[in-house]
Amino acid sequence: MRNKKLPVLALDQFSEDHRPGHHFYIERLEEHLARFPMVSLPHAHSFYLVLYVTQGKGTHTIDLVTYDLRVGGLYFLVPGQAHSWTLSADAQGYILFFSAAFYLRHYPADRLNSYPFFNPAHSPVLYLLPTETNLRELLARMLEEKTTAATNQEEVVGAYLYLLLELAARSYPQEKAQPMPSHGLQQVRIFSHLLDAHFRTEKSVRFYADRLALTANHLNALCRRIVNQTASDLIHERVIVEAQRLLAHSTQTVSQIADQLGFEDASYFTRYFKKYVGQTPEPFRQQQQALK
Repeated sequence: MRNKKLPVLALDQFSEDHRPGHHFYIERLEEHLARFPMVSLPHAHSFYLVLYVTQGKGTHTIDLVTYDLRVGGLYFLVPGQAHSWTLSADAQGYILFFSAAFYLRHYPADRLNSYPFFNPAHSPVLYLLPTETNLRELLARMLEEKTTAATNQEEVVGAYLYLLLELAARSYPQEKAQPMPSHGLQQVRIFSHLLDAHFRTEKSVRFYADRLALTANHLNALCRRIVNQTASDLIHERVIVEAQRLLAHSTQTVSQIADQLGFEDASYFTRYFKKYVGQTPEPFRQQQQALK
């Protein structure tokens, strides 16, 4: 079972200014290791991780299972998984972090949950030929895009991310199921699936806790331990991400969006949105349209 005191790292810890609100991070592996040497020690994340090795060797331990780390290796982690690694001094590659909210802005939740390497019943490792170039080039383009000041930077990186995951899934082999993760991690993943199915109509922690045969306090504590956010935080985040997606990509009115998300009162939805985003829906929509 995973150590309850294992550090759970957040995305903003890897930003240059450590401010919250960052949704992705990409860096060359060698630069990442130089800036954050502590990442070799066992820890977990509150975000998704993709590691691609282009040089070197070693081992990568994910949820107590140790995998060879070699050229052409792609390693995937979901929020809450524990990992550590031992790398040779010449190790090179790319490291990519992204939040669920970053993916869900443009692509459906059921697609994110369907990738085999993010499924706890399958291996989180994909070994490609050392001569593979397509995925490597996508990661290089994402890294290059990170340095631009373009207003649509996140949209371009998001498109590269989607293509990266789709191509990786195409290369993923058919295989036997792997041992299941810890019970706590399983429960958080089940909660995530329940949330995707019901967040439009059910926004109370108790609703989800009841379906997991837990108390609301226990589910909040469990989520905080596994992904460093409470269940309540995750519910609000899922609602806001969907609201942002609809405002940016649909022609529905604010009232229609409020109704679609289960808010009986559009004015309450407006206050709710401003609380978590910092601005009301209409200015947010206008800002997103200006970026297109």
